[in-house]
Amino acid sequence: MFVYLCKKIPVSNNTRLKCVSWNKSQSFIACGGENGLLKVLKSETKTDEPKLKGLAASNHISQMHVLDGHKGVVQVVTWNEQYQKLTTSDQNGLIIVWMLYRGTWYEEMINNRNKSVVRSMSWNADGQKICIVYEDGAVIVGSVDGNRIWGKDLKGTHLCHVAWSSNSRVLLFGMANGEIHIYDSQGNFIVKMKLSCLVNVTGAFSIAGIHWYHGTQGYIEPNCPCLAICYDNGRCQIMRDENDYNPVLIDAGISVVCIQWNPNGSVLAVAGSLKAASEDKDVNVVLFYTPFGEHLRTLKVPGKQISSLSWEGGGLNIALAVDNYIYFANIRPHYKWGYCSNTVVYAYTRVDRPECCVVFWDTKNNEKYVKYVKGLISITTYGDFCVLATKADENQPQYVLVLCNSIGTPLDPKYIDVEPLFVTMTKTHVIAASREAFYVWQYWVAKKRTTMEINQLAWTRKEGRERIYHIDDTSSGDGHLDNSRAFEGTRDPICAITASDKILLVGRESGTIQRYTLPSVAVVQSYTLGCRAYQLSLNCNSSRLAIIDLSGVLTLLDLEPRAADSPGQPEAGKQLKLERKDVWDMKWARDNPDLFAMIEKTRMYVFRNSDPEDIIETSGYICNFEDLEIKSVLLDEILKNPEHPNKDYIINFETRSLRDSRALIETVGIEESSLFIEENPHPRLWRLLAEAALQKMDLQAAEHAFVRCEDYQGIKFVKRLGNLQSEPMKQAEVAAYFSRFEEAERMYLDMDRRDLAIELRIKLGDWVRVLQLLRTGAGHSDDALLEQAHNAIGDYFADRQKWLNAVQYYVQGQNQERLAECYYMLEDYQGLENLANSLPENHKLLPDIAYMFVRVGMCEQAVSAFLKCNRPKDAVDTCVHLNQWNKAVELAKNHNMKEIGSLLARYASHLLEKNKILDAIELYRNANYFFEAAKLMFKIADEESKKRTKPLRVKKLYVLAALLMEQCHEQMQNAQRGKVKEKSSESGSALAGLLEEDVLSSTNRFADNAWRGAEAYHFFILAQKQLYKGSKDAALKTALHLQDYEDIIPAVEIYSLLALCACAKRAFDICSKAFVKLESLETLNPEQRQQYEDLALEIFTRYNPEYKKNPDLDDVLESGDDKLAVCVATGAPILDYQFWMCSVCKHYMKAREAAHYKACPLCHSPVS
Repeated sequence: MFVYLCKKIPVSNNTRLKCVSWNKSQSFIACGGENGLLKVLKSETKTDEPKLKGLAASNHISQMHVLDGHKGVVQVVTWNEQYQKLTTSDQNGLIIVWMLYRGTWYEEMINNRNKSVVRSMSWNADGQKICIVYEDGAVIVGSVDGNRIWGKDLKGTHLCHVAWSSNSRVLLFGMANGEIHIYDSQGNFIVKMKLSCLVNVTGAFSIAGIHWYHGTQGYIEPNCPCLAICYDNGRCQIMRDENDYNPVLIDAGISVVCIQWNPNGSVLAVAGSLKAASEDKDVNVVLFYTPFGEHLRTLKVPGKQISSLSWEGGGLNIALAVDNYIYFANIRPHYKWGYCSNTVVYAYTRVDRPECCVVFWDTKNNEKYVKYVKGLISITTYGDFCVLATKADENQPQYVLVLCNSIGTPLDPKYIDVEPLFVTMTKTHVIAASREAFYVWQYWVAKKRTTMEINQLAWTRKEGRERIYHIDDTSSGDGHLDNSRAFEGTRDPICAITASDKILLVGRESGTIQRYTLPSVAVVQSYTLGCRAYQLSLNCNSSRLAIIDLSGVLTLLDLEPRAADSPGQPEAGKQLKLERKDVWDMKWARDNPDLFAMIEKTRMYVFRNSDPEDIIETSGYICNFEDLEIKSVLLDEILKNPEHPNKDYIINFETRSLRDSRALIETVGIEESSLFIEENPHPRLWRLLAEAALQKMDLQAAEHAFVRCEDYQGIKFVKRLGNLQSEPMKQAEVAAYFSRFEEAERMYLDMDRRDLAIELRIKLGDWVRVLQLLRTGAGHSDDALLEQAHNAIGDYFADRQKWLNAVQYYVQGQNQERLAECYYMLEDYQGLENLANSLPENHKLLPDIAYMFVRVGMCEQAVSAFLKCNRPKDAVDTCVHLNQWNKAVELAKNHNMKEIGSLLARYASHLLEKNKILDAIELYRNANYFFEAAKLMFKIADEESKKRTKPLRVKKLYVLAALLMEQCHEQMQNAQRGKVKEKSSESGSALAGLLEEDVLSSTNRFADNAWRGAEAYHFFILAQKQLYKGSKDAALKTALHLQDYEDIIPAVEIYSLLALCACAKRAFDICSKAFVKLESLETLNPEQRQQYEDLALEIFTRYNPEYKKNPDLDDVLESGDDKLAVCVATGAPILDYQFWMCSVCKHYMKAREAAHYKACPLCHSPVS
């Protein structure tokens, strides 16, 4: 930032001012002083005159109101900005609240305690409460409407300051002895604040100021320090909150009077006096610091004693109360901004976001692109690119340089350990420097390059792209990426850097400037200045350096020896005699090494060598200086409303030589103007002369001027004009050259040269006008040109995604490829299908249309398109991709494709690898590979059985597997019948034979009896149901069947259930056999076996396990071929001759039981 005094206003004749306060929202300035002096000044900005637009010093005092009411010295003035009220207090303890009504200030409330003096008053963030502290320890908190909320008398204390926290929950009270006490919003004491800035301080001291920034405009970075406490001895600490034990510490070295944050909390102003070594009296100064304690600037203020300061609402001005005057100082902030490729890049903070908002504003098209960047440090631009320097992480000392294009797209990020306090860039290099070291990165952006450029940049892809150098090293160009050097200290830190394509200059705090070559980065020379550089800038040929020091003094340094015939020119390395003060911005011309523009306070000067040529009133930041035109941007105005930048804030200034040349051409003619330009040559002036000569059809002068400005295209244009015989034709060509296209077209049509008018519009890309000219002309139009025009207009709409409009023109232009794309984007699949049907067979567009259908899952249409272009394999692949397996098999058969089986197997194995077994089963089932599906289903059922999940779920899985096996058997039978009937059907018999071979050679244990698993779990569930219902006999009969299924259900569960059912039926002989089986199982551990033995002993000591003949049970216990059929409904053997058999699973049920069921109890197929 830069600061300078701009105005001085006497408030009274000899009455000293004690306080000043600037209303941030309404631009009122209140000041109080001795003898009851209280005045309110109205500051306004002149916006009527265009030349004053955006001018930093355009504020003027339009009104001055005298407020009568105080008799003593007015010591405290404070604004309630939310309710536009002014609160004042004098040495007698009188408090007055003032309000503005119809242009006049009135007393709204008056309070006089008559016991003590008011030392401080503070409104909270929302303006609802005010806290007033008296010297004797009394504290009063009141509301905005004048009601007292609470009061407290802090016995034995002398108060001098008060401050609210941003959330109004905490109050800080500053004591006369320097202590700061923390209270809650109800007046309850919490704790004394730890004051780290007073460690090892001796002697008397008092609090000079407490200011807590409330975050109303956001914070410059997350967790930013915002509470400033300063003492009159210059010691200051800046805290993140009232409990921050690691504050930022500052020793200002002055006698401090007051402090205040700027409106966005980015700069702290500390006002006081400094004992000058050479003078007897003190010097008034204002020091400016960042929230992290970095000293920015020092402003010296004339007068005897400074008593108060206050910031303006935009943070661009500061008011200082000195003696009986108010001094105004302008602030030129150091914005984070840059300019590249007609794009202004600027950053600002938002209240609702912790990150910095970076805006890439294309000033040519008035379009903006927004990025949110965390921990932004700086923005650097060059050419078409921009580098954002950011912090990588709050907890780690690592940083990122992000290379972006002009719309904010990140191209290449680099993580570095060097803190990028200073960043500069050229068309090939980015250089970032900390205080001790600098990092050089030779960046490369992918674009079309010549072979020579590729050879020159070939080494950048190897090791040499990134290098780090310590400032104290004598580099010989052999730097490498050594991060350890980046943290070694130096006695002479870096303070500024700049670079061009040839050299790198590094400024140090001692005034030394070191010169390095690029790209080798070797030290070649050093220069000594008499100042500490703040900003360095090289001209376009690296022959001259501009230096702006900390005081805003601009000097020039010659780096290269000047021509021998230039008398009075300094030698290389010598400073020029030019010296300008209060300079805060400058820019060299990009096309002339002797031209530069600089801004001194609110005036821009254009210099040629050391001589000023022009003076312009402006406060804009200079973007670019080229072709004798200076482009500046009013960043102050833009950042008042950063979300909506206005093109009016970009201002172009023409230099005097350009303005004078234009005036000469208009007044005295071409020849005399040519003599003036000869004396002041510049390509822009010669081009101006050439254009004027063309307008007057002076081809000889135009050609001479184009030669002088090296415009080859212009020379060719003049030659072509000379070959034309018709004068109207020449005038039409000149009109087109100066972009007066309507006039040129009218001339062509007047000459009956419609073809030239059409050619002109084709060059301009105005195809709508081309179409109009083709349709309105007499005679037949060129059909090819009509098609071209229709297609070009279609392309225009398609580029803007107006597909419906594009379709109309593509249809007329018969552009089937783009028509297909439009139908696809419109999701007009019927139109796409009609287009495919209208195309001839084997058309090159058919595969593309087919793939469009594939992408949206339209299998039938995709297959039709593939078959039309004779690509059956792609049609089959589409069916497989869209899971249309029946269609895939049918196509494979129709086209005699043999790889369908392997394709199915491959896809199934792919699904199995991803553990998508159910998908694989569905695949095989849809493709009629029932045996493979059944095997996988049996595998799932077995796995679920081992997991001991719900028996009903396992039964269902076994039923599904068995049903698949039944479908397999049915398929085999159909294939055998087809073999007999249709011996010519080779594919059917091959498939049937394959399936037979699979089944017969299978070792699957369910191949012979697919229903065993379902039977096992069916009887297992049925036995337990019968037992719980009390049907003990039926449960025992059912449980006896389970002995045949030990390979499916664990034996311990079978015989446990059998023992339970037998015990319930009092069939202790069967129960005894079950226990014997249980005790002999090898799967049991000794503890479980012992439990079974104990239980058996307990049962059979009470009940004798003797055999009792039971015919019903004997029928069940029969085995082998004589075993009776079992009823799946009851589990009992079927002894009747009449029974019901399921048509699906072929299991039986007693006839009387079948009447009670609608579905088979085992397979759940309907009972017919």
